[in-house]
Amino acid sequence: MLFIPMLDAELPIKSQFFHYQVSGYDFWMISLLIVLLSLLFVVLLLIERIHGISRFFTRKKLDLHSKDLKSSIKHLSSKQITRLLTIKRNLKEHKTLILLIVLSSLHLWPIEAFSQTNNSSFWGKTGIIITLVLLLIPTLFAIGLLFVKISRRLFKLRVQSQEKEAIAIANQLEDSELEEIESTLLEHQAALDYRLNDDHLSGKNNAKDPRGLLNINEHLEIPLVSRKKKATRRPNIDPSLAKLVIWFLVSATFWLLFGTTIGEYVGIKFVAPDLDQISWLSFGRLRPVHTNAVFWGWASMAMIGLAYYVVPRVSNTALYSLKLGWISLWLINLTVTAGTISLMAGINNGGGEYREYIWPIMLPFAVALVLTLINFYKTIARKTTEEIYISNWYIVSAIIFTIVISLSAYLPFWQQGLGETIIQGYYMHQGVGMWFMLFTLGLVYYYLPQQLNRPIYSYSLGILAFWTQILFYTLIGSHHFVFSAIPWWLQTVAIVGSAGMAIPVIAGTTNFLMTFKGAWYKVRDSYILPFFLVGTIFYFTGSMQGTAEAFRETNLIWHFTDFTVAHSHLTMYGIICFFLWACIYAIVPRFTGQEAPQISIGAHFWLALLGMMMYTVPLMYGSTLKGMAWMEGKPFIDGVVMMAPYWLWRAIGGSLMWISHLVFAYNMYKMLSPNPNIDFGEAIVKQLEKKTNSNPQK
Repeated sequence: MLFIPMLDAELPIKSQFFHYQVSGYDFWMISLLIVLLSLLFVVLLLIERIHGISRFFTRKKLDLHSKDLKSSIKHLSSKQITRLLTIKRNLKEHKTLILLIVLSSLHLWPIEAFSQTNNSSFWGKTGIIITLVLLLIPTLFAIGLLFVKISRRLFKLRVQSQEKEAIAIANQLEDSELEEIESTLLEHQAALDYRLNDDHLSGKNNAKDPRGLLNINEHLEIPLVSRKKKATRRPNIDPSLAKLVIWFLVSATFWLLFGTTIGEYVGIKFVAPDLDQISWLSFGRLRPVHTNAVFWGWASMAMIGLAYYVVPRVSNTALYSLKLGWISLWLINLTVTAGTISLMAGINNGGGEYREYIWPIMLPFAVALVLTLINFYKTIARKTTEEIYISNWYIVSAIIFTIVISLSAYLPFWQQGLGETIIQGYYMHQGVGMWFMLFTLGLVYYYLPQQLNRPIYSYSLGILAFWTQILFYTLIGSHHFVFSAIPWWLQTVAIVGSAGMAIPVIAGTTNFLMTFKGAWYKVRDSYILPFFLVGTIFYFTGSMQGTAEAFRETNLIWHFTDFTVAHSHLTMYGIICFFLWACIYAIVPRFTGQEAPQISIGAHFWLALLGMMMYTVPLMYGSTLKGMAWMEGKPFIDGVVMMAPYWLWRAIGGSLMWISHLVFAYNMYKMLSPNPNIDFGEAIVKQLEKKTNSNPQK
């Protein structure tokens, strides 16, 4: 893509900015390049998996009997060593040879090659482009299916190979004399059972490890990423509840990818407005598709799914009804699916932002909220704890407020003239503050102390933040319409409420940061806590920025500019998304026992953070200049021309954010995919026990 600066002679020198133009041919070439890069990425993933299994089989070719016995028993835990020694002592006087178990031979799935040739000289023709797109759709689907099949087959190969190795090691241990291995096993068991003293590792001498506590690497190398601590799996989690939560999070991940892909395309249109001429891909239709998909599909489903774990956990009781949870899941998916189709077809409410879905489509979402409220309320009513934990205060209140604001936004009583404008401001801002913010803060009050392994700093600060948010936030919707026909006193009430929001924001931020007190060292060893920390920082900065925007002096500069776009992303993305990602990374490994690669979680964090800063900071700077130019009486078109380079930064930052979502989806896949490794120690001991039970006379 080539951007050529062009000076406009009719504009003043200060208004001469860059113009950008991208032809349809260039767009399709870029699209094909993106597809090819995607295919290359899939191929690289396949190569990485094949290399991994090849290395595994190469290691299998070594003679297992020539292995150092000490390296083999490192797979055993302390309890497994005790069981193994018991078996060996019972068999000391009755030694016998055991035949190796021969496993059936394996055959890889046939891999079909897909190819498509084309004549590049015809690429610019519409028919050829359409044909290529139609061919690429099944090709990409086939490659994805191929990737899944190869991954499953490699998984089976890895498990079966590890079982073979476990059998071989078990045979090696059985053939060894008890006196030969007993001292080695007992030494390793003592190392496993040893507990470190505070001063054991002090001093300047070279590291010695008589207790087997250290992983001493004699070959020094610079690590690519620092090691992080693993999550602890909770064995007492109800599998049916875990399945419900996972399905909510998987659905949320899908809508995040879909919604932000639409947003990425819309952002590119600011740089190349003539990208297409198709009505259902126009900016006016795609923009509400993007916002509603990420609002109701991604954030809402992620919040509700995470709450289905929190509410019964802090109530110390089982969830009232899993069935109501599943019904809510499908109703919300139905709403977002039908809403997306209707918006792209040009069928919308047309009454205001974030309520573009017509009421028959929004009705299933409202029913899902009512069912969720009933489910949570009855679960809390059956609690076995003395008090209602603050998380449940926030979560249940958020649902109640959302039902109220939804009724006010869709019932026809106030949808007339100025009343509709007032209701729009109320609905729009309450949706952000009393649904997303209130609900997410309730989740943080559970997941943050859980990850820090310490209680929340102050329960009283949490209650203060809760009630002051309810008091002030419900007043501030009209600050979106300062200097409008809305009564002056109502505008002033909204501004006062916006200033009052400093109380819950400061109280909540202080509570979260003080919870970190004495545990800051844990941040560098965790890939979850940085997400919480960034969310807390933007909770303060983004919320206080909203307060600053509400005053009449600043409203003159920033209103009707892209500053509000930057602010909404700074809050909805910097606060809500980072908090939700932190909670997801905290809870999913507890369900599945699987963690995503640390390097990909780090990539997700930095791509999202840097992308958001590249998106918001240029827009805020450019919009400030634009608003000041308007106040000086400059023509409207001058402001449009001036924003071109800042919109380019918006597209670049949005692209990084979108790529981070692809990485997040990959991390979700890794956390949900089965572990290809088996417990070697348990497999070895079971093999010996099996042989002992099959030969009791010996």
